[in-house]
Amino acid sequence: MKKESRFFKGLADETRLKILWLLMQRDELCVCDIMRVLGITQSKASRHLRYLSNLGVLSDRREGVWMNYRLSVAPGSPEARQLHLLADMLRDHPEARSLQTRLAQCIAAKERSGRPAADLQEEARLLCQ
Repeated sequence: MKKESRFFKGLADETRLKILWLLMQRDELCVCDIMRVLGITQSKASRHLRYLSNLGVLSDRREGVWMNYRLSVAPGSPEARQLHLLADMLRDHPEARSLQTRLAQCIAAKERSGRPAADLQEEARLLCQ
């Protein structure tokens, strides 16, 4: 039961829950987007993303200096079912809705500018506060 224990331990952290929720909203997110929406440092975001990756629930892809993350659980797996339950639990939560709004604002600002994420870090951080 070590694997299951590690999985639920991974869900027991508020920052990791928020990261998972954000990744449930989009196919893929840059670590810079997660940083801006959650108002956390790159090192904190990377530490939590690494933990989730080590659990096997995320995959990553490098784009320039930034890493992009996506959920990567096998459909129908116990982990996928648990993440589905988590999504159901958070769907109407006020803080989850606020995170959705902030994510949409950050993504829209990035898309409007047409500039790479690295160039937008400070500008979007200010927009998303």
